[in-house]
Amino acid sequence: METLFDITLHTLYIYLAFSVTYITLFAFASIRRERTVFRHSEHRNRFLILIPAYKEDRVIFDSVNSLLMNDYPKERYTITVISDKMESETDEKLSALGINIIPINPEKSSKATALKIAAGYHSGDLYDAVIILDADNVTCKNFLSSLNNAYQMLGTAIQVHRCAKNFETPMALLDAISEEINNSIFRKGHAALGLSSALIGSGMLFDYRWFLGNVHKLETAGEDKELELLLLKDRQFIEYLDHIKIYDEKVSLEKSYYNQRRRWLAAQFGSLYEGLKELPLAIRSLNIDLFDKIVQWMLLPRVIMMGVIFLLSLFLTFTHPLESVRWWILFVVLTLSLAVATPDYLISATTLKSLRRLPWIFLLTLLNFFRIRGVNRNFIHTQKG
Repeated sequence: METLFDITLHTLYIYLAFSVTYITLFAFASIRRERTVFRHSEHRNRFLILIPAYKEDRVIFDSVNSLLMNDYPKERYTITVISDKMESETDEKLSALGINIIPINPEKSSKATALKIAAGYHSGDLYDAVIILDADNVTCKNFLSSLNNAYQMLGTAIQVHRCAKNFETPMALLDAISEEINNSIFRKGHAALGLSSALIGSGMLFDYRWFLGNVHKLETAGEDKELELLLLKDRQFIEYLDHIKIYDEKVSLEKSYYNQRRRWLAAQFGSLYEGLKELPLAIRSLNIDLFDKIVQWMLLPRVIMMGVIFLLSLFLTFTHPLESVRWWILFVVLTLSLAVATPDYLISATTLKSLRRLPWIFLLTLLNFFRIRGVNRNFIHTQKG
């Protein structure tokens, strides 16, 4: 007769084995090279670029200047900065550069609030697509022209490849690695198998009319996940373009990491709660992308998954040696999959030194599970500098 411990352990193993299998499948799928070639388009779509900026005086000019240097006709794109509590001097300098400024001072700041206000400000304008960037994002010279070529052939939603622009601290390097693993598994790997990409909060393009019709539905700090749910319920495919890159500033401090992951974890659980309501419909209507998204939100954060599997493997080695074998296999498979999902340019001696901080990151992430109540409805600013 099985004990409660045995039943619990077996149930946990089934859940974690499924999670590792999911990650492994898409990690190895991401190895496939992207083969889509987008022809040069003579048509120039009109883009509205929205940049929500909460106290981002330090980084906003790098972002805006990179956009102004794009090799795309200036009359075919508009840059709008939603300035939330930035210095008036910053707003004036941005205006002098020809940037639209929407100063806001809401009672509760959030990216969702900023986007809704900006949509109302531009509701009477005629654009083809809206691009959402963060205030610390830097674009390449051909960013808009490459997006224009792709948008001519693709649908309602596009996610581009967001990668790190700074690696000066171990925390920033680990954050960069985490971002690229997400890109490999939840974007590139999904696209390789014909599934919708995950959104990431910036570097996103949406059909302008679809955006205006849905942005008012955003309510939480996890606006990218809300957008995913809205798109997939509409059966709108989310494309991923690995070759179009934007550069994002990664967190350099442990406190910033803790706050950022706390917000992300709250957004994931909030999205899972809403997504589970749609699960019967997803199954009945064979909406594979929506079903996959709900499954994706059921996964534990990878650092928690790895830590739990390692600790249980170690414990069982001394208490149930034979039982520990399958747990160690699970740990090895997960580690190998994450290594496959990590780009070569991020693997170095410095990376190996930074990995020593994983136990501490595991503890920080674990603490977040006890501090997520109400977070999804509140704004937590991630200080990256």
